[in-house]
Amino acid sequence: MPENSVQVYASHRRWDPWYHFFAFSVVSISFFGALWLFIKSLAGGFSIWAAWNVVAWAAAIVLALRVRVYPLKVQDRIIRLEERLRLATLLDEPLKARIGELDVRQLVGLRFASDAEVPGLVKIALDEKLSGEEIKKRIQSWRPDTFRV
Repeated sequence: MPENSVQVYASHRRWDPWYHFFAFSVVSISFFGALWLFIKSLAGGFSIWAAWNVVAWAAAIVLALRVRVYPLKVQDRIIRLEERLRLATLLDEPLKARIGELDVRQLVGLRFASDAEVPGLVKIALDEKLSGEEIKKRIQSWRPDTFRV
């Protein structure tokens, strides 16, 4: 997402065209192509190389997914730390004592809320056990995050 664009709930997800539309598509198509060739090869007898090709492309799919998931997990850990520090400065003592009750998904949702909205959203999130998505939908003044993975 360009840094000068306005970010709202409807546009806050980030798509990486090189990953989402090229790399993962090529790996997935290659897996299904290898699977198709393996199934066709069974008519003439079992082929260890056709079977191995399917296994290798399945491993490539797993690798492609892990390559995407690991940085997202690291990002979530950083967001958790950032938001706990931010909440410690923005919240009054009764809510500050409850920061530890917020789960990672709630903290990820709260990162988009403006400083003025945070105390009210934290109280609602804790009392109503809102999910991260529900928190994001309630944000009135969006605080953009353009540095996401």
